[in-house]
Amino acid sequence: LIERKTKETEIRLSLNLDGTGIADITTGIAFLDHMFTLLAAHGFFDIELRASGDIDVDHHHTVEDLGICFGLAMTKALGDRAGIRRYGDFAVPMDEAMARVVLDLSNRPFLFFNVYPEKTVTGQFDISLLKEFFRALVNNCGITLHIDLIRGDDPHHISEAIFKAFGRAFDQATKRDERLRGHVPSTKGLL
Repeated sequence: LIERKTKETEIRLSLNLDGTGIADITTGIAFLDHMFTLLAAHGFFDIELRASGDIDVDHHHTVEDLGICFGLAMTKALGDRAGIRRYGDFAVPMDEAMARVVLDLSNRPFLFFNVYPEKTVTGQFDISLLKEFFRALVNNCGITLHIDLIRGDDPHHISEAIFKAFGRAFDQATKRDERLRGHVPSTKGLL
């Protein structure tokens, strides 16, 4: 359980990485509720999330703080990262859009975000804020994360492709590899 309360946001997040894709999400931003529901379904996580923020100002603080909370929850769920595959790579098409996510649960935070569509607003949400979400997530979970928009025009389709690909890649990376016999997947012996 992760709880974060600032003057701008209040967030309560419960995350089970070994779930079945159950999502109970209310962020105050309907588009994000939809994206996090997709993340849960395609990453096979169980997510219970309640968030409120100063969305009357804009969505930035809430989006960034959600990234912080997701990163902290993922770090907590991963523990010492022993026995996991560590790497994940997945590409997802969504109509005209296709996104690829490649990640390493290396404990070295880095974000490469190659997503620059011409149109960024869908409904009331500007998808350029997704970079802030993923930056906060990687910094608080120690993920090296590369997100590439291979093609796409519709910001909703682009976002869906990204969240589905991230969920699948993260699920891949967190799977147990019996050949590791509980060891950390690194020649350093530590992630």
